[in-house]
Amino acid sequence: MKVLLFKLAHGRSGDKGDTTNVGIIARQAEFYEILKNEVTTERVKAHFGEMVQGKVERFEMPNIGALNFLLHESLGGGGTKSLKLDAQGKTYAAALLRMELELDEKKYPQLQEILTGERKDD
Repeated sequence: MKVLLFKLAHGRSGDKGDTTNVGIIARQAEFYEILKNEVTTERVKAHFGEMVQGKVERFEMPNIGALNFLLHESLGGGGTKSLKLDAQGKTYAAALLRMELELDEKKYPQLQEILTGERKDD
């Protein structure tokens, strides 16, 4: 099943120099494991493509059901040097939340019911 990340999480982002900091927070406690399994550094790097020139790091925060990503070399040198429209990385969380996840219904059987309110017959 295809699910946009924003159905499972919300996010915030900002800058630290030439690095964007993106926090992704599960909308429900049950979604944290899905985020942890499916929103990998490789997928985040691929999602942003050439916008992120450096590496992507991920930090897990299970106590608040969140993942924190650092997108290195993503702001064209940082706020005071960058010619990018979003030199402070404020829109990166919104952009990441548009990432489409291909989820295995067998691996996450509860997801269909939670997202749609429809119970799937076994």
